[in-house]
Amino acid sequence: MTSLRRRMTEDMQVRNLSLQTQATYVQQVSLFARHFNKSPEILGPEEIRSYQVYLTNERKLAPSSIIIAVAALRFLYKITLHRAWNLEEVIPTPKKPQKLPIVLTQEEVLKFLASVRSIKHRTILTTCYAAGLRVSEAICLKVTDIDSERMVIRIQQGKGQKDRDVMLSPKLLEILRAWWRVDKPKGWLFPGDRVGSHISRFAVEEACQRAHQRCYIAKPITPHSLRHYPGLSAIRSKLTMAAPNLLLTELGAASVRKLTRHSPVSD
Repeated sequence: MTSLRRRMTEDMQVRNLSLQTQATYVQQVSLFARHFNKSPEILGPEEIRSYQVYLTNERKLAPSSIIIAVAALRFLYKITLHRAWNLEEVIPTPKKPQKLPIVLTQEEVLKFLASVRSIKHRTILTTCYAAGLRVSEAICLKVTDIDSERMVIRIQQGKGQKDRDVMLSPKLLEILRAWWRVDKPKGWLFPGDRVGSHISRFAVEEACQRAHQRCYIAKPITPHSLRHYPGLSAIRSKLTMAAPNLLLTELGAASVRKLTRHSPVSD
């Protein structure tokens, strides 16, 4: 590890940036240095401008990707290298286009979830939809995060390292109870293949892609797009009424309530 990388890492640590942010910033600065085969310490505004032109015109990266590189370079030069630059001029942020989301109909949502074969994956994706969770938040849920007395789901250290509570509908609670009866998780609500770990984000996204192919819906579908689905109460109501039936088909049980009557999630 070079002294510059060490200093930048320490600067991020004392500011309590997330491990993901630290890794991303270090990677972006490394790519910048390798592009010129020089240390960033001896590179200046002209090289930064040239690099941004390269990312835009040659790499043809989306503005959202370039914004990540901009954030990393701004941190490096402002915080670690203490350059007294006008960052707005030296390292400009590209304007990000505002796009309307592609909306699924209620029939498409139900058809997609019915195409998810694994009950674990289906429950995770339903949770992302019904509670508006990021997939990274859903996979990190613990059994104790489901508060059926207050009817909320506790999100611990979500985006921005913030805790928050989200509303838990009675129907989603039934779905989560049904899942608990299948696997009886004790720590992570959605355990992974490795002992003591939760399911990976990649596994959920892969399951989402496979279900998307099976349901023959032309619109793009990702866990993130499910989270940002418009809050139409009638549609969500129909989904949460139908989703337990999807689970029951696989479980072969008479009712979700009978299956989950004694689960700890209900206590």
